[in-house]
Amino acid sequence: MPKVLTPEQVQHFHREGYAFPFHAMDAQQARQYRELIESYERAAGHDANRTLKIKGHLAFPALVELARNPRILDAVEDLIGPNILLFGASIFAKDPGDPRYVSWHQDSAYFGLSPHEEVTAWVGLTDATEENGCLRVLPGSHIGPDLRHEETYAPDNMLAKGQTLVGIDESKAVSMPVRAGEFSLHHERTAHSSLPNRSKDRRIGFAFFYIPTHVKPVQGHGRATLVRGVDDYGYWQPDDLPRMDLDPVSMRQLQQAWGSYKDGEIKQAADMVAGS
Repeated sequence: MPKVLTPEQVQHFHREGYAFPFHAMDAQQARQYRELIESYERAAGHDANRTLKIKGHLAFPALVELARNPRILDAVEDLIGPNILLFGASIFAKDPGDPRYVSWHQDSAYFGLSPHEEVTAWVGLTDATEENGCLRVLPGSHIGPDLRHEETYAPDNMLAKGQTLVGIDESKAVSMPVRAGEFSLHHERTAHSSLPNRSKDRRIGFAFFYIPTHVKPVQGHGRATLVRGVDDYGYWQPDDLPRMDLDPVSMRQLQQAWGSYKDGEIKQAADMVAGS
């Protein structure tokens, strides 16, 4: 029996590739995470989107704690089983009137995982609404082969390469609004996007990337953190978890992971299949 999801929600996720909304924490707790992010931005002198990507949880013990939130892990366990690795996390923050957007894409294109069984928990640190650019998904798009993305490097695209799926039927898009402290779930092959923030406040969310322990990195020996259960496979080396805020060791790993991703070392899944 599922822990928190109903059988119908589990079936919906496997059929449509997404499910929402679910409760992780109250709005005050979410506000504390927002304040952590914004305090970091003031000290760093730049937008957190520039740095807290791919392994963004390694910047703060509090973000590792959020990734281990039992309510999130219970929902993820209902979908991928009791042995769970966190292999990454990324912030997505948009300012009021921000022209930036996230184009239609599949996470599976660049995550480098086999098999494709990753589940993303997108956690709202603020309300995420249609007005401020909440997550949108294309139902059923997780079923089928890896799709080819065009790498546009568009300046307002929040994705590292501006990777974009061409020819999406926008009429089929489903918005997934969540309140601060709630989260949504989507499969790594589910095409998703978000529009610009047209509101008068920021929209901030943190996406946590979870995999069952039997999932392998396609290339090399990746790094991840066991957040529930046991790992009987050993495909992943442990992350350098932060012992303090902005721990130099964990920040070095974060920077290396983000650099490899955005600088082109990570290849598209569709390209790897074509070249195999």
